[in-house]
Amino acid sequence: MTHTPHTHGRRTAAALTLLCALTATAQTPALADPAPGPTTLNEIRTQLDRLYHQAESATDKYNAAHEKATAQQKKVANLNRQVERAGHREARLKELLGAAARAEYRGGLLPAEVQFALASDPGHALDDAALAQQAQHGTQKKLTAMEATRKELRTRTDDAAAELKDLQASRRAMAKNRDKIEKRITTAQALESRLQKKEQRRLAELEKQAQDRAQAEWAGAGVRKKADTKASPAGRKAIAYATKQLGKSYVWGAEGPDSFDCSGLTSQAWLHAGITIPRTSEQQWAQLKHVPVTEMRPGDLIIYYSDASHVALYIGEGKIISAPRPGRWVYVSPAGSMEILGVVRPDA
Repeated sequence: MTHTPHTHGRRTAAALTLLCALTATAQTPALADPAPGPTTLNEIRTQLDRLYHQAESATDKYNAAHEKATAQQKKVANLNRQVERAGHREARLKELLGAAARAEYRGGLLPAEVQFALASDPGHALDDAALAQQAQHGTQKKLTAMEATRKELRTRTDDAAAELKDLQASRRAMAKNRDKIEKRITTAQALESRLQKKEQRRLAELEKQAQDRAQAEWAGAGVRKKADTKASPAGRKAIAYATKQLGKSYVWGAEGPDSFDCSGLTSQAWLHAGITIPRTSEQQWAQLKHVPVTEMRPGDLIIYYSDASHVALYIGEGKIISAPRPGRWVYVSPAGSMEILGVVRPDA
């Protein structure tokens, strides 16, 4: 078979193209495998702690947004009632001004001095003039009241619109944090569901060992020896309420009576002791009086983690009552088993 120069050139070009492609393939690094998930029980415990901590932090933000939205909803309703009342006043003033205008029209719209000059009885004319002046004065007062009412109506309407906008923002924040909470909890539960019964028991043992180590370290600092052992009267009531809730399930966003999240339990415990405190652990840390850990007493609240995302009620003897996380229940645990941020006192 005869090869023409043209055919030979095409084959050479094709060979070069193939060689380049093979070379490029050889030089291209292989795609990295996806990052492996946790494999050891310690890694699983660490990831579960992280996921539930993230869920609890989002829960605190959800609760704050919910509390704000509730207050905003009441404010919007109040402003709307004020708008309605101002509207009724405006309508009533319009009726009165209309009646005054009709009365003046029937009176001929004549100035008082002209009515006096034309009157057959000057005495009656003086009476009529006095009544006319009173009517004019009353009309002017109504006009002034009308302008004030309209101004109030505009202000209240603007306030209600602004508050409604803020309310919508709070509801969007609630929805955003609700999605975060549910995603973290779902991921954590899926991770736990892959474990066999034996692994779940071992995981619980590892968790208890970590808590015991943290508690021993905390107690070793001599905190319990220095802390006050006597609760205040209100503190005793708060502890009594929390004790009655032992065994009830944790549900994020719940504040009783059948289930609680961490700050739902502490806020309700102190409410039943006669003292209203903020709803979330972040707000409790920010707004309640701080006391040194060495000076805490039963009834005080221990705030955990650097973001103040968890809170528990200190009951004395180095123990707390808390609602820990999804899948758990209200229970007694060591006070030093988690990273302590500080202590606050509701009845300082």
